[in-house]
Amino acid sequence: MKNTLSLDKFDYALLERLQKDCHTPLRELAEVVHLSTASVQRRIQKLKEAGYIQANVAVLDPEKLGQVITIVVEVHAEKTQAADLDVLKKTFSGPEIQQCYYVTGDADFLLVLTVPSMSAFQAICDRLFHSNPNVKWFRTIVVLDRVKVGMEVLLS
Repeated sequence: MKNTLSLDKFDYALLERLQKDCHTPLRELAEVVHLSTASVQRRIQKLKEAGYIQANVAVLDPEKLGQVITIVVEVHAEKTQAADLDVLKKTFSGPEIQQCYYVTGDADFLLVLTVPSMSAFQAICDRLFHSNPNVKWFRTIVVLDRVKVGMEVLLS
């Protein structure tokens, strides 16, 4: 059940700490925010139920896992009616896509993905873009260096 909570300073302190390391022990979180361990556990559960915490994930190093090339792709749709966009959103939500944004500007979508090689990227292009009648054009940007990568939300 997702709803809206009225967040207080304790909730913000917990969120700040959890987004840096979601495996911080409850005892340590309780010390940092000056609450009991039980109170911290209840608050975290409420934050999850309300949708403030969407997932607990591990941030992986793509290079160490053989995904050595990061590519940003701008996609311009041929048709932008709601149903057509919904199909594209579903298409661009596959496991090979790390991030997908529906955006304003020249492009309709901005995708981020990592691949082991340019031939692997070519296969993705053939499957997702070249054979898709609703992709008018796409432009790729190959990343030279991952300067900053993160998912933290600025809370203050």
